[in-house]
Amino acid sequence: MKVLAHYVPGDRVAQFVAPEVDWLDIRYCAEDDDDAFYRELPHADVIWHVLRPISGGDLEMAPRCRLVHKLGAGVNTIDVETATRLGIAVANMPGANAPSVAEGTVLLMLAALRRLTELDRVTRDGNGWPSDPSLGETVRDIGGCTVGLIGYGNIAKRVEAIVRAMGTPASRVLHTSTRDDGLPGWRALSDLLSESDIVSLHIPLTDQTAGLLDRRALASMRSDAVLVNTSRGAVIDEDALVDALRSGGLAAAGLDVFAVEPIPAGNPLLTLANVVLTPHVSWYTLDTMRRYLEVAVDNCRRIRDGRDLANVVNGIVVPNRPVNRETPQ
Repeated sequence: MKVLAHYVPGDRVAQFVAPEVDWLDIRYCAEDDDDAFYRELPHADVIWHVLRPISGGDLEMAPRCRLVHKLGAGVNTIDVETATRLGIAVANMPGANAPSVAEGTVLLMLAALRRLTELDRVTRDGNGWPSDPSLGETVRDIGGCTVGLIGYGNIAKRVEAIVRAMGTPASRVLHTSTRDDGLPGWRALSDLLSESDIVSLHIPLTDQTAGLLDRRALASMRSDAVLVNTSRGAVIDEDALVDALRSGGLAAAGLDVFAVEPIPAGNPLLTLANVVLTPHVSWYTLDTMRRYLEVAVDNCRRIRDGRDLANVVNGIVVPNRPVNRETPQ
């Protein structure tokens, strides 16, 4: 079985799948190497997909493909409609990256809340002492904050467990979701935004969530609040966010995701001292990669053995034989 893995692993990650070499032919391709991607695409039975979008045109050029397996949860970077029309299953890995993303979320919370990047810079410049007196007026403990979680799935619940372990009382961890779940911490979005010292996003990108945090929503937040996003960049109106951070409408932000990725050099977020940035890597740890590859190899094994696939999001049942689609001329 030929797998096109649309990323390049390190040696330790590659060792996870080494025992499968007798039946699994994995071709690794960097996400920015289109030449290699299109050379391998027509021969792939399975695509292991990370972030670089897979279009309908790409799928049309993959006549053997039976499965696009997202190494992660969000499938917004895959043309699921075309995949379904072509009989290609699309699967994901809900929860596999939750421990790593939850820790990455809290890392960004702390870095933004404690002004880490600013302090690192002034220390390196020899200006760290005496300390800026505003530190004692602005820097907070997570345990003293009200933390609002937008979305309440696997990652958000792990974040909740971590901040509670750091001293945040249960009564000060709020969440919102598509409907009132009856739990004490549930709030409508408008109430969560106005009550929280830290707001953290944990929702997929859909037609309903695109631009959810628009100018009006951001204006309803506390001026000393911190906003953290490890979900998808487009759920925030970035222009409105920049304006809020520049004007003092928000104290700081910790961002792992952006409306356009990789983030363009001219994005004004890159110029703001009160923003902590990472390049969509909160999920990317050795431990997550092990979990990803265990699930990915298991689904390939299911194809080989004629068993039902796990975590299919588009309802396609994969036959235990190559599909008969011709590459368009």
